[in-house]
Amino acid sequence: MNKYEIIGIVGEGAYGVVYKAKCKETGDFGKLVRSFIFLVAIKKFKESDDDEIAKKTIMREVKMLRLLKYKNIVMLKEAFKRKGRLYLVFEYVEKNLLEVLEDNAVGIDPKRLRYFIYQIIKGVTFCHKNYVVHRDIKPENLLINPKDNLLKI
Repeated sequence: MNKYEIIGIVGEGAYGVVYKAKCKETGDFGKLVRSFIFLVAIKKFKESDDDEIAKKTIMREVKMLRLLKYKNIVMLKEAFKRKGRLYLVFEYVEKNLLEVLEDNAVGIDPKRLRYFIYQIIKGVTFCHKNYVVHRDIKPENLLINPKDNLLKI
C-alpha cells in the first residue's frame, strides 16, 4: 500500500470502499529515466475472514478479472492483502455511465449511445466466450473515459 497515495473516495458499498489513488512508478528507457504518475482505483474490501460466502465471491471476482484481459473490461493491475483485508488495484476510469447520463439531461447523442452499446456487447461477448456471466451490469458499473468514450465493464 506504500506505493499508493490516496486522493479520495470514489464510492462505497456493502463490499467496502473504492479509492482514487496515485501510483508512482519509475520506468527505465535505456539512458533516459522517467518518472510517471498513474491514477488507479483501489477497491478495499471489508474484513471477510468470518464470512465464507463473501470470501468465495471476492476470490471468484479476482480469478475472473485475472482471466479477462480485454479493452472493454476494466484491468486488474494487482491484488494484495494487508492486515486481513483484500485490496484490488484497477486502472482508473474517470466516469461511469450513470454520471454521463446525469451530465446529459437532454439525452446522449445517438452516435455516442450506439458506440456505448456496441462496446457493452463486445465486453459481454468476451465474458461469455470465457464462460463468465457478469450478473451486475448497471450504469454505475459501466466505466467511461470521457476523452475517447471508451467503455469498460
